[in-house]
Amino acid sequence: MTFSLVARCAETGMFGLAISSSSPAVAARCAYTRTGVGAVASQNITNPELGSLTLDLLQSGMSAEEAIANAMRQEKYSDYRQVLAIDAQGNTAIHSGSNSLGIWTDAKGKDVISAGNLLANENIPQAIVDGFEGSKGHLGDRLIAALQAGLDAGGEAGAVHSAGMQICDKASWPIVDLRCDWTEGCPIAEITKAWDVYKPQIEAYVQRAIDPREAPSYGVPGDE
Repeated sequence: MTFSLVARCAETGMFGLAISSSSPAVAARCAYTRTGVGAVASQNITNPELGSLTLDLLQSGMSAEEAIANAMRQEKYSDYRQVLAIDAQGNTAIHSGSNSLGIWTDAKGKDVISAGNLLANENIPQAIVDGFEGSKGHLGDRLIAALQAGLDAGGEAGAVHSAGMQICDKASWPIVDLRCDWTEGCPIAEITKAWDVYKPQIEAYVQRAIDPREAPSYGVPGDE
C-alpha cells in the first residue's frame, strides 16, 4: 500500500524521501531524515520506531546495510516490515519481510533506492529510480519527478490518497516537510503544488530560524 524512495544529493549532501500510499497520512508514519546521517522509510505494516532506530544506528557509524540488519534483529515482527535506508556515503539497503503485502519489490541506483508493496506491477521501483536518475535540479525536484514516474508506471494497485516529501540539509531539522494527508484527487499533484510554493522560500525560513534579524520580510498582510 506504499511506494517510496530515499535518496542523497551528492553535490549538496542533502538527504530526502518521497512517498505515496492509499493509506492516510503516510509520511507522518513512514518518513525519516537526519542531517549528515541519512534517510529511512519504514513502511508496509508500519512500525514508526524503526525509522528513528535505523537513523540512530546510522549515526553510530553503521553502514545502511549494517543498520537495517541490526534494526531487524531488534524488531519482533520483522516479517511484516519493509524498511529502506541510505547512509552518508550513499550506500543503500532494504529489508522486505515475507509478509509484505501484494506485489513487493525494490530497485537501487546511484544515491537512491526505491521500494513498494501492493504495487500495480513489479516495475514501479525501477521506474522511480529511473525518474530520479533522469532528472536534474534541486533534490526536491528530483524526488517529485521520481514519485510521479512511479505513479505513471502504475503506482499502487489501487488509488493513492496521501503523499509526502521530507528533505534535510545543514540545519538540525528537516528544511522541507510537505504532506498531503488525504485527498480523493492525486496526492502527488498536491505536494507538487506545495513544493512549487515552498521551494523559493526555503532559505528565508531557515534564515528566520538562525537569525531573524537578517531575515527577509514575511510577505503577509500587515508586514512592513
